[in-house]
Amino acid sequence: MPATPSRFTPVQLEHASRLLNHGPTVLVTSAAGGKRNIMSAAWSMPVEFAPPRIAVVIDKSTYTRELVMASGHVGICVPGAAFADKVYAVGSTSGRDLGPQDKFDAYAIPTVTGPVLGLPLVEEGVAAWLECRLIPERHTEAAYDTFFVEVVSAAADPRVFAQGHWEFNDANADLHTLHHLGAGVFVCAGRTLRAKSLA
Repeated sequence: MPATPSRFTPVQLEHASRLLNHGPTVLVTSAAGGKRNIMSAAWSMPVEFAPPRIAVVIDKSTYTRELVMASGHVGICVPGAAFADKVYAVGSTSGRDLGPQDKFDAYAIPTVTGPVLGLPLVEEGVAAWLECRLIPERHTEAAYDTFFVEVVSAAADPRVFAQGHWEFNDANADLHTLHHLGAGVFVCAGRTLRAKSLA
């Protein structure tokens, strides 16, 4: 399936950590040697502001991890509520088991091409994405499922993230982020409240 042009609005790198700081389930995309893959990951988080860096947990035995280590690049996409079935599907199957077909094609997931690293990224049913470069660390890569990346570009659907802030409301409910509770059960972000100063 060919990539389509991006319709998202660029996010300033100084605000990139806000795309993940509330702990959403993410889609991890990868490509190397003419192969590409997508999987779900429940554990990712910002760890640095400038430059923006992210920790991501992906089992070392996965096909995605293999492609990430081969290319040194990874895409992080933040899916919305309407994408829950596909989030569960790509997290429950391995790209190694599909033969010549990849999970993008198997589950009819269109892609856009990342502007900096050329990664396959998802926008349909997704609230935001980040293109990231692997931060090489031999000991961590060999010993742990956690690895670290630096964000080099980011963009978001302006209906749900604009001017560096999330705006969850009834009109954009399909884009409310997913938070995995286990066994294919998710809760959605949505109800927001603003704290009042106690000073």
